Amino acid sequence: MKKVLIRADDLGFSKAVNLGIAETVRNGLVRSVGIMTNMPEAENGVAMLKGCHVCYGQHTNICAGIPLSDPARIPTLIGENGEFKTSAEYRAAFKEGREVVDLDEVILEIEAQYERFVELTGDKPHYFEGHAVASVNFNKGLEIVARRHNVDYLPLAFEPIVFKNSTIRIHVDSMTPDYDPYASLRKLILDSDEDIVDVFVAHPGYLDAYILKHSSLTVNRALEVDMLTDQKLIQWISEQDVELVTYDNL
Repeated sequence: MKKVLIRADDLGFSKAVNLGIAETVRNGLVRSVGIMTNMPEAENGVAMLKGCHVCYGQHTNICAGIPLSDPARIPTLIGENGEFKTSAEYRAAFKEGREVVDLDEVILEIEAQYERFVELTGDKPHYFEGHAVASVNFNKGLEIVARRHNVDYLPLAFEPIVFKNSTIRIHVDSMTPDYDPYASLRKLILDSDEDIVDVFVAHPGYLDAYILKHSSLTVNRALEVDMLTDQKLIQWISEQDVELVTYDNL
């Protein structure tokens, strides 16, 4: 039987994003959720999902909001406004071949976000990865902290990789031009095979002023909420030769 994992990123990003993710968990297809533990709405987001059977991961964030560690100790991560540098700033540096993230500094912040994750959930992350930043040192830091705490590091790779005891293939289509979430998920399911667990990474959420001001991903979040809670689609998936799994099943 084919295995497909549907994951929602960005819990904690904003109130509206939390509401959208909660809808996809309570009435839809999402069973794995990544928490942005530094964001002010992280605690609210976890509270919304209380009582739900969810596989939580740490969606480590160094490009939105304010840090959990002392800003004076992580100057390479902080912009002029006292918040994290934006993902656009990191991407520009990466394209120019510049590494703007100090490894020791980013490890401090990753550790702080890990400690906050444990505080929020009472558990270690069931998977451990990063949000929207192109940086070699960020990825190194994630791997180092994950190894330190014996949690499973999940690199962002678009070729098949081994994670835990399974070979997985990650699909992130939310930012592609003319994105159709229905077509994207249907194609993934129809094209999947029994040898690989295909991971559909979604960013469901409703929209509020904060997300409109702080994220380039907007309308597609709401479209993904509709798709992931569509009862006809859920019924169609139940008729396919496919098992929906979480990272705990790998």
